Amino acid sequence: MRRTLKLSSLVLMLILTGYSFGTFAQTEDPLASIRKAGQVKVALASVPPYIVMSPGGEARGSSVDLQNIVLKELGLPALTPMLTGWDAMVPGLQARQFDYIGAGLPITEQGCKVLLFSAPYYAAQLGLFVPPGNPKHLTSVADVAHRPDIKISMLSGLGNNRAYALKVGVKADQVMIVPDHQAGAATVSGGRVDAFVGSQFAILNPEEKGLELVVDKQSPVNASAAAFRKEDVAVRDAFNKKLNVLIRQGLIQDLYKKHGIPNGDIEAQLLANLTKASDVVPSCE
Repeated sequence: MRRTLKLSSLVLMLILTGYSFGTFAQTEDPLASIRKAGQVKVALASVPPYIVMSPGGEARGSSVDLQNIVLKELGLPALTPMLTGWDAMVPGLQARQFDYIGAGLPITEQGCKVLLFSAPYYAAQLGLFVPPGNPKHLTSVADVAHRPDIKISMLSGLGNNRAYALKVGVKADQVMIVPDHQAGAATVSGGRVDAFVGSQFAILNPEEKGLELVVDKQSPVNASAAAFRKEDVAVRDAFNKKLNVLIRQGLIQDLYKKHGIPNGDIEAQLLANLTKASDVVPSCE
């Protein structure tokens, strides 16, 4: 009789607090709906060498391997790549066309208003790619601001990198806008600018292109991560728990070595103190 009363009290408490046995059980596994679907749909873009998409829609690269290992640790199948244009990624995620964005979106204050980010798995400071010997003796983007005779090239758009350059005083007429990294390198080797400014890893093996890298140690660390819907906090947290352990076990270095990508140790050092999006942008959840 006493046991019956206790059970009845538990049922009543669950009803009064808005729970049922079904919903209570579901909260134990935040990945239940993904498991039921039998696949993990992930928005990707071609970002070689980290993500390389084949004409047939297959994906490979260090970032793909990293995510597949995280998914395996979570007991999920390997990701199903969904080749997606950058502008279509956030709308597609909100429309539930895929489970998360794995292309590596920059963690920004604007992005954090509409997305949840995982822990960073790519981080970099700004680099100045200059001619061999660094003839203008540049050490930072701030040097450019103090020397109006210096010209630089940067990618189009007002992302974190260009915003930082303007913040430290670089004038618009000092900046040549280029469409991609290859074009940026060409502006330096062709003598049209004194430096191409971008992520320190924007040009892998710069010496092969006749350039020298100078890392701006004064610049902030920018980072990229997987992105989830705002309501998928538990999914993001489960992903993060495995991701952080793997990064700290040296997986980044192993994957960079496997795919012939330089600077794995430097990347790991940058990621060492970044375990959540708010370590990059404090306002992020």
